[in-house]
Amino acid sequence: MTELTEKAEKSPYRIGFYKLFWVFFVGSFLGVVLEVVWSFFFEWNIVSRQGLIYGPFNLVYGFGALVMLFGLIWMEKKNNWWLFVGGVILGSIFEYTCSWVQETLFGSVSWQYDTMPLNLHGRITIVFSLMWGGLGIAWIRWIYPWISRFVDRIPKKLSVSLTWVLLLFMIGNSLISGFAVRRMAERQENRPAANEFEQFLDQHYPDEMLSQIYANMVFVRQSRQ
Repeated sequence: MTELTEKAEKSPYRIGFYKLFWVFFVGSFLGVVLEVVWSFFFEWNIVSRQGLIYGPFNLVYGFGALVMLFGLIWMEKKNNWWLFVGGVILGSIFEYTCSWVQETLFGSVSWQYDTMPLNLHGRITIVFSLMWGGLGIAWIRWIYPWISRFVDRIPKKLSVSLTWVLLLFMIGNSLISGFAVRRMAERQENRPAANEFEQFLDQHYPDEMLSQIYANMVFVRQSRQ
């Protein structure tokens, strides 16, 4: 094996399925941590920022990490200006899309920027779009390479087994969280449980519990025009 091949295999930008999952998993966790820290220092308030019922994980940040990786990885040799502009564009599109999807599927929103300057339908605003740009630089230059090196240090057998266990956990967690929130939306419309599964959701995931987990979630009657 040549020295060049060895360097290529150790490169943080060599991406495979297992590394992609870990990017998603760590991103889901780090996003929640960063948002809690942000709310503490700038709003003097600590509330749940998780997007799943079990554990401090949020799928928005996990998928956002993958979007940033695939969207910006080809610019890693360019200067930071390219990464900043790319981060602004990708982050804004992604944030707007997530808000629209949540409102369409569940009739709720978890962030509203209606009162902030230069916002678009209250889903994105220039302030956070610029932050996406800074995050794009940090992600490609420091955060992703650190995650990549961390994953590469995990013994292969352990990494493979742990990946599949955590993948199944995240799938199950996402499904039950989605069903529970959907049922919560139906309860907001005074719709009774239609089957045993919905009765199970009503019993084990009542509004009081979900309101604590999704502290920023607000149900809306109709989509924005």
